[in-house]
Amino acid sequence: MNAGAPETVIRLDKWLWYARFFKTRSAASKAISAGRFRLDGQVMTKPHRQALCGQVLTFVQGDRVRVIKVVAIGTRRGPAPEAALLFEDLAPVEATPRNAAKTKPPEFEARGKGSGRPTKRQRRETDRLKTGLESDED
Repeated sequence: MNAGAPETVIRLDKWLWYARFFKTRSAASKAISAGRFRLDGQVMTKPHRQALCGQVLTFVQGDRVRVIKVVAIGTRRGPAPEAALLFEDLAPVEATPRNAAKTKPPEFEARGKGSGRPTKRQRRETDRLKTGLESDED
């Protein structure tokens, strides 16, 4: 290959690393070797398989299933905005666990004033009441 010519094919593990789906290339290789990936509907176990533009890659990442179309072959692992240009996400967007954790369940709503930990004023009143009762008993 010429040094100035753009690459038209690339190893799949390397492309996944370029596109920032994995922090390391070895993590991408291990995930592919485990058989968790489908390339155009076929189960893959070889990380050296070539990634071509237009191929559809399906895999599980965290709690969601990712369906990714390879749009471009990268030349380096660049910043996230550059990596986002390498693929098109075909899976519908759903609530992620991070977004779901921000919403509180309905049974844990904010408590009203005075229901919960006593304020400093309420503690003083309780102490006065207790000391007043103890002095009456003597």
